[in-house]
Amino acid sequence: MKIIKNTLTIFILSIFIVPNISGSSLPENISELVENTASAVVNITSKKEISQRQSYGYGGIPDEMLERFGIPRQFREMPQQKREAVSYGSGFILKDNYILTNFHVVEDATEVIVSLSDRREFIAEIVGVDPLSDLALLKVEGKNLPQVITGNSDDLKVGDWVVAIGSPFSFDFSVTAGIVSAKGRSIQNNNIGNYVPFLQTDVAINPGNSGGPLFDLDGKVVGINSQIYSRSGGYQGLAFAIPINVAVDVANQIIDKGEVSRGYLGVRMSEVDSDLADALGMNKPYGALINDVEEGESADNAGLLPGDVIIEFDNKEIKFSSDLPHVVGQIQPKTKAIARVIRNGEEIKLKFTLGELPVNSESFVPAKSQNSADPIGIKVAEIDRDNPSMSNLPDGVIVSRVDPGSPASGKVNRGDVITMIQYKGKKYDIFDTDSYEEAINNFTSGNKIALHLNRNGSRIIRSITIN
Repeated sequence: MKIIKNTLTIFILSIFIVPNISGSSLPENISELVENTASAVVNITSKKEISQRQSYGYGGIPDEMLERFGIPRQFREMPQQKREAVSYGSGFILKDNYILTNFHVVEDATEVIVSLSDRREFIAEIVGVDPLSDLALLKVEGKNLPQVITGNSDDLKVGDWVVAIGSPFSFDFSVTAGIVSAKGRSIQNNNIGNYVPFLQTDVAINPGNSGGPLFDLDGKVVGINSQIYSRSGGYQGLAFAIPINVAVDVANQIIDKGEVSRGYLGVRMSEVDSDLADALGMNKPYGALINDVEEGESADNAGLLPGDVIIEFDNKEIKFSSDLPHVVGQIQPKTKAIARVIRNGEEIKLKFTLGELPVNSESFVPAKSQNSADPIGIKVAEIDRDNPSMSNLPDGVIVSRVDPGSPASGKVNRGDVITMIQYKGKKYDIFDTDSYEEAINNFTSGNKIALHLNRNGSRIIRSITIN
C-alpha cells in the first residue's frame, strides 16, 4: 500500500474563520458587533493580464519527437496570448476613503474594483504597496463611506476572542470567530519578509478572506487576515493576521511620504540553543545570537560583536532571533535605541543609531571576519596567503577535514575558517594552528564550545561538544 506524505505548505489566501467550539461558549455580542462593523468591510475584485502560449497541436506528440522531424519551435507554439484573469479578496475602509488590504490581493492588477455591502462599487486607485508586510493601500472617490475603528493589537492576549469578516470563495461578507492562539509568529514566504509579528488565530480563513479585518469584541480592528497553514489549501485551524499596529504604521508612511522605511542594524543572527548558551556563559537559551556584523552599519558603529547576544532592544524583550527584525523594522531610520546585550557572560548596554533597511535586504556585506583538531573531529591547516584563492580569507585556520560521525560532523564544513572559540563566555581568538591548539587544550571531554566560522564570506556560530 502506498503511503502519500502531505507537505505542510503556506498558502497566501483571501481568508476567513470558525473554530470547533460549542455555540454556548461563544460571546453573546457577536451579532451586534457584526451589525455595527460590516458596512466598512469591502470586497475586492482584482483584474490582471497574464500571458499564455498555446500549442498548435500535434496529437500529443512530444516536443523531442517533433524536433527529430525537423519541426521548428515557432511552428509548434503560437505566439503568446494575453488574457484577463480575475482574483478576489477583502479589505476595509480605514479613513478618508483609504482602504487597507493585502499586497498579494492586488499585485500586478490592471484594475481594482471595490464593492460595499450597500452594493456601491468603485474603481480603486492603488496608492502604495509594501511587499515586505504584504500590505496595500487603496483609495476610492465616494461620499459618506463608513470606516472602521482601529484598536491596539499590542493589547491582545492569547485566548482573546476575535471575529473575521470577509469573502471566502466569493461568499460575500461572511463572518467567523475564534481566539488568538499566539502572538509574534514569524512567517516567511515569497512575498513577506521577517518584519511582521503575526497574530495566530483559529478563526476559519479561506481563499477570498485575504485583506479582510480581524475585530476584537469591542468592534475594533486588531489585525488583517493574511495567510493560513494548510495541506489542502483550505482552512485547517491555523490562520495568521497582520497586527493592526503594523498595518496602520505602513499606511501612514505611504500616505505621508509615498513609501515605507524600516530601521536596520546590519547583522546576521541565529538562535541560541542550550549548548550555545552553555558555551557563551548564559544560564538559559534566549535572545538573538549575532553571527556577523556588517561593516559601517548601525550594529558595527554601536560596537556590537560576533558572539554577542541581544536580549532586549528599545525596551522590548528579545526571546528569539526572529523577534529582533520585528522590533527593529518598526523603528524609523536615524532613531536612537538602547540594547541589552550578553557579552562574555556579562550584561552590557549598547547605544544604536538605526540605519535604513536596503531595498534589497539581501545586500548584506560581511565585516572583516575570520575563517582543526582531533577532540572535535576536524583537521586544520594554516591559510596559504600566497594562494590566490585564500589571499582574501580572514585570520584563522582552515578546516581541511571533518571526520564522519564526529561532534563536528554536520556542523563544520571543509573549507570553513575558524576564527574564534568561546567557552563559558571566554573568547579565544584563533590566528594560526598554534593558537588553535592552545585553545583546544583548555577544554575537556563534555565541554560545550562555540566555534566562530567564516563560510563563503559569512560568519556563523556552531556549538560543539568536546569528545
